[in-house]
Amino acid sequence: MDTDHSSRHSHGVQSPPPPPSTGRFGWASRNFRIQTAATVISGLGNAGAPIATAFAILDGGGSTADVGYVTAARLLPTVLLLMIGGALADRLPRHHVMVGANVFSAVSQGALAALVLVGEPTLWQLMLFSAGAGAGYAFYSPASGGMILESVTPEHAARAFSVYRMGFNGAQIGGAALGGALTAAVGPGWVLALDAACFLAAAALRFLLEPQAPTAPVESRGMLRDLREGWHEFASRRWLWVIVLQFSVLVACVGAVEAVYGPAVAKDRLGGARDWGLAMAAYGVGLVATGVLMARWQPRRILLVGNWGVFLFGVPALALAVSAPLPVLCAAMFLSGVGVTVFGVNWMIALQQEIPAEAFSRVAAYDELGSLSLAPLGTALAGPAADLLGLSGALWSCAVISLVLSAAVLLEPQVRRLSRRPAGRPADTLPEPAATH
Repeated sequence: MDTDHSSRHSHGVQSPPPPPSTGRFGWASRNFRIQTAATVISGLGNAGAPIATAFAILDGGGSTADVGYVTAARLLPTVLLLMIGGALADRLPRHHVMVGANVFSAVSQGALAALVLVGEPTLWQLMLFSAGAGAGYAFYSPASGGMILESVTPEHAARAFSVYRMGFNGAQIGGAALGGALTAAVGPGWVLALDAACFLAAAALRFLLEPQAPTAPVESRGMLRDLREGWHEFASRRWLWVIVLQFSVLVACVGAVEAVYGPAVAKDRLGGARDWGLAMAAYGVGLVATGVLMARWQPRRILLVGNWGVFLFGVPALALAVSAPLPVLCAAMFLSGVGVTVFGVNWMIALQQEIPAEAFSRVAAYDELGSLSLAPLGTALAGPAADLLGLSGALWSCAVISLVLSAAVLLEPQVRRLSRRPAGRPADTLPEPAATH
C-alpha cells in the first residue's frame, strides 16, 4: 500500500538510532535523499511503461482481453514472490536487495523493448517479460518500504513521507505525459527502453545507500520462522488486515480501470495514447498537489482520514463509464490522485508507529501480498467482464464496488480510532498485539 516506539520495546528490541542531521537538508538523511532520487528516476520510466505496453498490444491488433492477460502476467509473480522478498529484506542489507531487483527489472524491460522495436512480439513473449518485471518488483518493494521508513525520525515522518510521495508522484506526472507522447510519436518500444534505462540508473544510485541498522537477527533462524513471526505481527493488528482485505478487491478494480479499460476507452472514444497520457498526468498532479498539503496537515485520526481519501479511488471509473470528455476525465483522475496521497501518507505513518522496525519488510510483504492477491485475476477477467457487461457496465461495476468497500471498512472501530501520537508516547487508543511466541 504504500514503526512504533512502544511496540518495539514490547518486543524487546530497541529502535534504530535516528538519522543524523545533514546540514541545510536538516531532517532529510543521506539515505532518504538517495532513495527519493532513485525512486523519482525509476518512477519516470514506470509511469510510461504500462501505457506503452497497452498500446503495443492494441496497435498490434490485440484485444482488450490481451491487455488484461499481459497485466496479469506482470502481477502474478509479484504475488507469488512477495513473501520471499519480504523475508530476504529483513535478513539481508536492504539496499543490496533493491539493487539486484532493479537490475533484474532493467534486463526484463530491456528485452521487452527489443522485442517491440524489432517486430511484433507474440502474446506469450509479452507475458513472459512482463512477468520478469513483476518478479523484480516482488523483491524490490518490501526492501524499499523498510529503507525509507528507517531513514526518517517519527517527529519528521509526515513531512518526509509527503516529500517522498511528492517526488515519486511528480515522476508519475512527467512519466505518464512523456510516455503517452512518446508512444504516440515514436512507438511504445522506445518508452519501454527508457524504462529499462531508468531502472539501471536507479540501481546505480541505490548502490550508494548505507544500512541504518542490522536487518538480520544475530542468531540465524529459518525463513519459515521469520515468515511466521511476520504473519503474527500482521494478523494481530485488526486495523491492518481489514484495510488490506479492502484493498485486495479495490486494487483489482482500480487496476482493471487503469491498465485495461482506460486505454481501451482512450483508443475508441478519445485521442488514443496521447489523451490517456494526459489523464494519467492529471492523476499525478493530484498526487503531488496533495503532497504539499500532507506535509503540513497532521490529522489525529490517521486511518479515518486516510480512508476518506479512498472514496475518491472510484471517480475515474465513473467518468469513463459515462464517456466524459477529456477535461472531465482529467478532473476525475486528479481527484483520484488526491485520494491516493491522503491515504498513502497516513498509511505510512500508521505503519511507522505500529510495526517493529526489524519486522517491517515482512509485514510490508504481507500487506502488499494481500493488496495485490486479486489483481492478476481482476486484470485477466477485465476483458471477459467487458464482453459480458459492456465496457460501460464493467466500469460502473468497478466504481460501485470501490465506493461500497470504502464505506464498509469504516465499520471497524480500530480503523476509526487509530490516532497519531507524538514520538515516544505509548499507544493509548488501541490494545497492544499479543506477545510474540
